Amino acid sequence: MTAPKLDVTKLDLYAILAVDENATEKEIVKSYRKQALKWHPDKNPDNPEAVEVFHKLSKALEILTDAPARIAYDKIQKAKKAAEKRHKELDSKRKKLKEDLELRENAAQSQKDLDISVQKNFQAEIERLRKEGSKLLQKEQELLQEELKKTAETKQKNYDEETVTPKLKIRWKAKKGEESNGGYSYSVLHSMFSKYGDVLNLLVSSKKKGSAILELSSQYAAQIAVQNETGLAENPLTLTWLEGQSPPLGSAAASEVQSQPDDSENKADDRFAMPHETKTERGDNWSSYQSSTEKDYESLVLMKMRQAQERQRLIEQMKKEDEDT
Repeated sequence: MTAPKLDVTKLDLYAILAVDENATEKEIVKSYRKQALKWHPDKNPDNPEAVEVFHKLSKALEILTDAPARIAYDKIQKAKKAAEKRHKELDSKRKKLKEDLELRENAAQSQKDLDISVQKNFQAEIERLRKEGSKLLQKEQELLQEELKKTAETKQKNYDEETVTPKLKIRWKAKKGEESNGGYSYSVLHSMFSKYGDVLNLLVSSKKKGSAILELSSQYAAQIAVQNETGLAENPLTLTWLEGQSPPLGSAAASEVQSQPDDSENKADDRFAMPHETKTERGDNWSSYQSSTEKDYESLVLMKMRQAQERQRLIEQMKKEDEDT
């Protein structure tokens, strides 16, 4: 990335970073990070302007976070603004006279509002920064690269995790034409499986009795359901994997889950229990698990779109199975 050569004295460094002239170093750095992420050339490969803007941002950070350089820059800007203010206040006749006089005066006199010593001092500070290098700028650019890499890796990881959601085939005994469908309706099944996690899709076959397809939000919820859900005592359920099966939970955890007391008050909680855990520990572990699967807003939107597509695919699959029978 080739950095264009800039005349810093002609730039409004505060405007470039979108900060006030009295901004602290912390505010300047914060604004730089926000702008740099937006204009980084790696994120704007087809925008030639991004290289120039990113270079201006870097130069503004370099100068405004170095105390001597900032003081020298502020003096030049103050002198320029004072000269501009005086120039605007002149009436047209005096303005013309001033312009004629400036043409006859030498370069030093025409630049009298700019303190030559201040200009030299500022240029010296710029040269010092060029030779020494700005440690803060280098650090910020390294952090920027790490953040861009981390963001890309996180998005890729979220996409990989969300591409395939676990889907189960549910079967039970039901006579043809039986209105109760063996005791299982959509609401009964939804209530039965929602205690394991979010039910993304549940399709109960209207033609083939005793058959349904279930899509859960996570592998953990699907594995717990497969290992523990038996359905109604008088008409047990059979669960098989359709898609998204992952390695099973540890045998010790599974046996512990299945050996929990079958009382109505604690049954749902015990099915999520791990060996030697108290209820408080189980709650903390479950909350920790849920927190680890939270997605940012963009990922949630993509997930909703995929859910709609997945539901349509499951409907087509159910229709095909009904037709085959």
